[in-house]
Amino acid sequence: MNIFSAAQLYEADKITTEKQGIASIDLMERAATQIFNWLHQRMQGAQVPIHIFCGIGNNGGDGLALGRLLIESGYNVTMYVANFTDKRSKCFLINYDRVKNVTKKWPVLMTCEADFPEIHQDDIIVDALFGIGLNRPPEGWVKALIQYLNNEKAFKLAIDIPSGLGANEAIMDTDAVIKANHTLTFQTPKLSFFLPETGKFVPYFEALDIGLDPEYLMTTPPLARMVIKPMAQTFYKQREKYAHKGMFGHALLVGGSKGKVGAMVLATKAALRSGAGLATALVPGAALNILQTSVPEAMVITDTGDDFLQTCAHSIKTPSIGIGPGMGLNEVTVKGFLRLLSETNSPMVIDADAITILATNSKAMKDVPSGSICTPHVGELKRLVGEWTDDYDKLAKVKAFSKEHKVGVVIKGANTMTVFGDDIFVNTTGNPGMATAGSGDVLTGIITGLLAQGYDPQVAAMFGVYLHGSAGNIVTASQGFEALMASDIIANLGAAFIELFRKEEAPPQEAQE
Repeated sequence: MNIFSAAQLYEADKITTEKQGIASIDLMERAATQIFNWLHQRMQGAQVPIHIFCGIGNNGGDGLALGRLLIESGYNVTMYVANFTDKRSKCFLINYDRVKNVTKKWPVLMTCEADFPEIHQDDIIVDALFGIGLNRPPEGWVKALIQYLNNEKAFKLAIDIPSGLGANEAIMDTDAVIKANHTLTFQTPKLSFFLPETGKFVPYFEALDIGLDPEYLMTTPPLARMVIKPMAQTFYKQREKYAHKGMFGHALLVGGSKGKVGAMVLATKAALRSGAGLATALVPGAALNILQTSVPEAMVITDTGDDFLQTCAHSIKTPSIGIGPGMGLNEVTVKGFLRLLSETNSPMVIDADAITILATNSKAMKDVPSGSICTPHVGELKRLVGEWTDDYDKLAKVKAFSKEHKVGVVIKGANTMTVFGDDIFVNTTGNPGMATAGSGDVLTGIITGLLAQGYDPQVAAMFGVYLHGSAGNIVTASQGFEALMASDIIANLGAAFIELFRKEEAPPQEAQE
């Protein structure tokens, strides 16, 4: 599923009306009908009071059309118009006139705080105040209205986007954004739904198909792409019957230091669980017994240092190196890592302390092999690309960094994003339980294992993130968020591969009379 900018969606609307020979008001009716169907399916005629708050633009027109359809089906609806200016869109005016054909209960015109209605906590609020075209923050009594609605305990449903939130712009005023319980967006989700600063206003959403031109949606380069199950299925490499372990690559994991050997245990296990034919861990001498005991399937080579890595030297020929978990920042370790960089041509997965070393030795970035993948958490990302003013500035900095150094960057978070140049891929698996120690080390191992098997670096990053999140979801389905540990993710990677091709169960058919 593609994610488009506000400008692209306006263009899609225009092309759709031209190619399908319809008017904008007809497209609006489609959208309102889809929202009505969603509500009607769930409410089944229940007489719960529905309060629809409309602006005077096209989003308000959607709200008026929805209100009319609900009234025609016998629902208890009251519509309100935030009458803050004399300027109204054409489609708003058409739908305003259509309301009078179905009810004598005209929309309530609000002009000040005294007009705010009383709302019961069991009622439903529909937000149709502002759409994706908002170019300045709500002010005065309109801002007060948003705050009033936010303070109400009633269920809040936003049409297309919560009012006050931009589709692909930073929030102008965090105190003037509807805190929706659910959002019904049109055709495709917006980028703001997936970023930490803006996504909190969209905890749940569904994209409703309103029939926008499919050719435009398929051929226009999007702002970002969502990695969903059908897309992840295309990443998978089918194994041949007569394959042997040598065909699935050799993953080298480099890291560990006194007190942080567990990170390497997790990364090495994850590399094997993701399908690498062989895995070797390069660790300090003191970690030998721990690795051999914890991961008997792996080979272990020790560095000259006992408590920390010194030379990072090895003689293994491999297309896949994952480095950084538990590595530490000892001065000798830093020199060893920088030496390894200068001697390596294969793409690397660079994580944890290895990212911090690169951030403090910027000249070393020229030695990072093209196609390598950096997997920083928020703090490490700031060291790598610098501070940012908002999430969109962060994305701009990451894209610039990726293009300059020809590397991929995995921005870990609730909606992990993989960035390769101008291409942004938004992951759709994972949950809050994965915010736990060692989860990032597991991800490093998974991506390294996929690289070893010959997956393209960009695919390895996207697929690795998807499988990582899917395994986490499988864990929490039975254990909940709090009980999840990083080792549980590894243990459920096999189930994540199976889930990738599990067919959705069809709902039971009703008995025929």
